[in-house]
Amino acid sequence: MIEPEAQRVPAKQKTQVGPRPTPKSLFIKTFGCQMNVYDSDRMSELLAPFGYEPTFVPDNADMVILNTCHIREKASEKLFSELGRLRVLKKRRASMGKRMIITVAGCVAQAAGEEIIRRIPQVDIVVGPQTYHRLPELIVRAERAVNGQILYTDFPVEPKFDHLPSARHVRGVSAFLTVQEGCDKFCTFCVVPYTRGAEYSRPVADLIIEAEGLVEKGVREIVLLGQNVNAYHGVFDDVQVSSLSKLIERLADIEGLARIRYTTSHPRDMDVALIEAHGKVPALMPSLHLPVQSGSDRILGKMNRGYSVDDYLRLVDRLRTSCPDIALSSDFIVGFPGETEVEFEATMTLVKQIGFAQAYSFKYSSRPGTPAASLGNHVDEAVKGERLLTLQALLSDQQHKFNDSMIGRRLEVLLEKPGRYPRQLVGRSPYLQPVHVVSKDDAVPPRIGELIKVEITGSCPNSLAGVLDTNVDGDGIEKENFV
Repeated sequence: MIEPEAQRVPAKQKTQVGPRPTPKSLFIKTFGCQMNVYDSDRMSELLAPFGYEPTFVPDNADMVILNTCHIREKASEKLFSELGRLRVLKKRRASMGKRMIITVAGCVAQAAGEEIIRRIPQVDIVVGPQTYHRLPELIVRAERAVNGQILYTDFPVEPKFDHLPSARHVRGVSAFLTVQEGCDKFCTFCVVPYTRGAEYSRPVADLIIEAEGLVEKGVREIVLLGQNVNAYHGVFDDVQVSSLSKLIERLADIEGLARIRYTTSHPRDMDVALIEAHGKVPALMPSLHLPVQSGSDRILGKMNRGYSVDDYLRLVDRLRTSCPDIALSSDFIVGFPGETEVEFEATMTLVKQIGFAQAYSFKYSSRPGTPAASLGNHVDEAVKGERLLTLQALLSDQQHKFNDSMIGRRLEVLLEKPGRYPRQLVGRSPYLQPVHVVSKDDAVPPRIGELIKVEITGSCPNSLAGVLDTNVDGDGIEKENFV
């Protein structure tokens, strides 16, 4: 799963019916993957009817939620460091006769809830990623308690989505939509099956309703999320079981929805229909995150990935046959227990053979409770560090070359926000690259949310630069006289 920097997610006050609750301030900080960002948004929406309004700083917040990630060791360390700072703020508010309720949510809460309660008595609520729909009840209990702490990390029988608000708050032209949660693959390095539970797919009808609501509010692009998103098998018409490819086809029929993406996928669940969808569904963008983790069959076996290097290579070939211009990204773990220098070089060979537009690479970190944690023959940290730097240099070079290959091309860009300079806007290419677009002084400036044709004039390590194609109107419509 791709892991952006921790980000603050404000709550949005919903329209109230009846007396308005006393306003309270809510601060949410999100660590980890896109699914955590989605969950933070839903928690904000869930608490808005109870009077919780956004704040971007925790200092004077009545309620603080840390939505955590447990993928790597540093994520847990960040949590306890953040709790240390919040402990000081909570004490300061208490001296003024005010209360701060501190909640830890997400995967670290699920995996280490008892430890959090023991180490940080100032934490009021610990709630797992499958039970945050119970937050209003838990907050009431916490408000009534004098010194008690609440740990609620059971896996519920009922899906949390059935208890979340139907309305979504939209902050841009692109939005996340969780379609699947949990994982049954049990990779030996991964905590997800233990923190998110078994695979669960939301019904097609619920997803269509949520997607339509997003589009009505101005969303032009939807990113489908799941720990193993291409394992999606949701109920359709109360009987039929739908696949991710069928769901994508249904979503593509929504008027006004221009783009569809999905992440994170597992190579074992890339079926023929989904591969073909990349060549048949115009709204499905030509970019795919397909984690491989290692170029060694022996290491892949120890990871319990369920495929060989040759399987992965043949899958890439089929994807590129279906969609010749598809841009592939991936995940890599270096220094898995027992990894030899020869096996690391096999990973380097695989990267050179495929050529990735982007990739994420990490040193192996042992997660308590996972099978890999009990393996012997751990790789020295210094060796892991050297291998990581070597791999990242190659991946960075491939990303630069991919971005450079865009220069001179006319790409369709979805405009997302204003740029730093006059007549500049920032959008995304079909391949997910940020694009800084400048329109000519005599051109009609496009609007955020439009799809425009852009001539790419330059590239940076992580973005592109371009100028508005003056022969193309908004949403890519060709015209003879633009000005």
